[in-house]
Amino acid sequence: MIEELLQEIARRILALDEETLISLVPTYRKRMDNFEPTREWEESVIIYFLINGYRVKNAQFNEKIKHYIEELKKKDPNADDWVAIRPDLRLIK
Repeated sequence: MIEELLQEIARRILALDEETLISLVPTYRKRMDNFEPTREWEESVIIYFLINGYRVKNAQFNEKIKHYIEELKKKDPNADDWVAIRPDLRLIK
């Protein structure tokens, strides 16, 4: 039950616009820094770290893709970057 809830939260966060999320960082950082023993303060801390988790995920993803493309280029120096990461799709009627 808890894992399913966390997976749903992750799916919802991944569906959000990255720029909008990143623009909220200063707001939640300020709320987090201004401690008050309230539920709102606790939620602000969680939100701040969820947004930063999203940022870390993107940084790791980009680094892994860069490494993945470099490895593919070693195998085939003529392959372009897009072909290297594009899924193999086919038309189904």
